[in-house]
Amino acid sequence: MKKQKGRSVIAALLAGAVLMISGCGGDSKKESVSSADTKETADSTAAATESKPSEPDKNELTALEVTKLMGNGINLGNTMEAYNHKAYLSGSDPVSAQTLWGMPVTTQDMINGMKAAGFDTLRVPIAWTNGINYEDEEYVIDERLMNRVDEIVNYALNADMYVIINDHWDGSWWGMFGSASEETRVKAMDLYKTMWHQIAKHFADYSYKLVFESANEELGDRLNDKDIAEDSGTLSKDQCFETTNMINSEFVKLVRSTGGKNADRFLLIAGYNTDIVNTCDDRYKMPEDTADSKLIVSVHFYTPWDYCGTKAVNNWGSPKQYEEMNSMLKKLTKFTDAGYGVIIGEYGVLTDGSPEPKPDSDLWFTNFLNNCDLYNYCPLLWDCNGLFRRNEGVIQDKMIAGIFSSRCYAEESKLSETEVRANAQKGIEDALKAADERMSDPDDIPATDDTAVAWIMYQSSDFNAAYSVGDVYDPTNKSVGIKAKNALIEGAGQYTISLDFSAMGGAKGVNFSAIGIYNGEKLFPDYTITINSFKIDGEEYELTGKPYTSSDDGKCTRVNLNNPYINTVPDDARTADGDRADLSAQVFKINRVFKTIEITFTYAAP
Repeated sequence: MKKQKGRSVIAALLAGAVLMISGCGGDSKKESVSSADTKETADSTAAATESKPSEPDKNELTALEVTKLMGNGINLGNTMEAYNHKAYLSGSDPVSAQTLWGMPVTTQDMINGMKAAGFDTLRVPIAWTNGINYEDEEYVIDERLMNRVDEIVNYALNADMYVIINDHWDGSWWGMFGSASEETRVKAMDLYKTMWHQIAKHFADYSYKLVFESANEELGDRLNDKDIAEDSGTLSKDQCFETTNMINSEFVKLVRSTGGKNADRFLLIAGYNTDIVNTCDDRYKMPEDTADSKLIVSVHFYTPWDYCGTKAVNNWGSPKQYEEMNSMLKKLTKFTDAGYGVIIGEYGVLTDGSPEPKPDSDLWFTNFLNNCDLYNYCPLLWDCNGLFRRNEGVIQDKMIAGIFSSRCYAEESKLSETEVRANAQKGIEDALKAADERMSDPDDIPATDDTAVAWIMYQSSDFNAAYSVGDVYDPTNKSVGIKAKNALIEGAGQYTISLDFSAMGGAKGVNFSAIGIYNGEKLFPDYTITINSFKIDGEEYELTGKPYTSSDDGKCTRVNLNNPYINTVPDDARTADGDRADLSAQVFKINRVFKTIEITFTYAAP
């Protein structure tokens, strides 16, 4: 949570299959599984691999080539990373947590279904300390947990998929790296290195289609987490970057030292917070590597979070939202230009377990995947038995199913790389043009550098309704169905602005709202806004405090009506009467559903 170069080499790898090794490695044993379970696993693995030849001993592909082959992938979310460490310490099976977060037990048929649905890669998030008694500095991974991970890896390889394994949140033991105690910090690195040494040794001779990932979202700010280490939080931002780089470097050196195919296996390097902006920061460094062109960077994408990550069933698809997605994803060419692969390890429009997609999911997914095709990124959908129904082995929504199946490697390999990218570029351009036509209103006042426009910024408490939130006026950045009446500001005077939510059945409550005047500070510096009338559904509403005029960016004049992020009055706050007593940024508080809001105000010179 949270693609065609080198054709001869690629064809050879696709034609071949995987040679499995059995057993769990002596260093990783703690408790024995039953002989019956061992025999069943061994028999199923042998049956699946009996006729498969071994793959080459040398990895001839580059990171850019393999991300093309990895195509379009999916996560086995909320399964092997479901956390139950305390129960393990009390004697429970470390594998029992796999259903703790509501997921069914993973089977070969489920993974086959993912492959049939068009997913070429499976990412398996794992909480390894579910089977490690690390509090007592015993870092051996319980054999039962290792065996179960081994089994799921084999499911993916048997289905001819690439597979990624990592250490995923894992109870947030990572906060030990930010401890005030040097002893705790040393223990954190000992745990990390011992854990990965066992994992790497166990899988050392597995197919090159198995990829190790250094972490999930923990490398970055979460190194200061206090869930486990209460004295954590000592690292500055710069030190978090330095520690992230150090951990990733140790990861690469450790895996390479374990031999076998690990000497040149593809490694996925966690970005800073797996956040695109932070990972593109110059303080983030990809580690050095003894293998040539085998490193891939991992980031996640859930933008905008209000749409992608919450339970709100709101809309997406304004020109501003398209441009935000396109510009963010383009930043990652910093890595592809340097020869690194890029994997979007998690992305999606989350449905809280429902098979029904949110409105406009098809627009979001299509534009996102077009960007991945354009820049040769491998995307891995985050899904927890939601869009893809694991027991049925299908995506129930036909439109969404078609989007994903069309992006699998087998389908896209029918076209040349030039054709794939040309189609993606055209799709991005056409979608942006259509968004402008879809979201524009002929009554909208356009935003220009030499005009001032007043409008109501608004976001409902359930996030289902929003209109042009932010200091940049954009009348197309809105939920479908909202009708706005904005005002062209030509100087001092009285103006009326409004929002009408009737076409969408009304708006519920308020999470954020403000009056904004675009270019107000530029064209009318130090002017003040005094609210004369504030109506909800045509009735006067009594504000709960005294509002004030200010600016966040020095360009847009603003009156915060409900801004939960401001708890102190800023120094630049101003009022027409000059009285700064009892000023508030939360003067509009409503919980019920309403259909219209209308504000009349006086704009006055200083």
